[in-house]
Amino acid sequence: MDLQARYRVPALTGLLTAVSLALVFGAVLGAIPRSALPAAPASVLGAIPHANAVVSALAIGTIVGGIRAIRRGDVARHRKLMLSSFGLFALFLVLYLYRITLAGPTDFTGPSVVETYFYLPFLAVHILLAIIAIPAVYYVLLLAYTYPVSELPSTNHPRAGKVAAGLWLISFSMGIAVYVMLYLVW
Repeated sequence: MDLQARYRVPALTGLLTAVSLALVFGAVLGAIPRSALPAAPASVLGAIPHANAVVSALAIGTIVGGIRAIRRGDVARHRKLMLSSFGLFALFLVLYLYRITLAGPTDFTGPSVVETYFYLPFLAVHILLAIIAIPAVYYVLLLAYTYPVSELPSTNHPRAGKVAAGLWLISFSMGIAVYVMLYLVW
């Protein structure tokens, strides 16, 4: 599998990205029927944004730890932390899709001037960066999976990894800021 996938990293990246974005946009736009998922009590649905804020904070910690590990040359720790980051991202995505499908997006309840001139532009940048981060993360992950560690420095993994990690950190951080605006400030 590794050898065959190695020559298809861009195509696999595109496929995984398309599936992920189709699920996200399908959930946000209401294309995924609520009946396709098991029902949950309102308390569970209400707890998901808070859980996702914690997951996001943990992901920021594992990404930063992974960056520090690779800078110190600790490839094994870097790999573990970045795989943990991806696992946290997957958990975030599952919880987010579940909640959005069943409950829909959360409305901004703050002042309309703040919504128009700060919240919505901030949210748009967050969404754009998240959309850009998804293929970058898949690409780096697939390179790491399909090449031996000794060959990774000769691939795009180090350069693309810096971009992916930066986008990921900014996206998770902005997601926490969106959470704060929706659930703690207003």
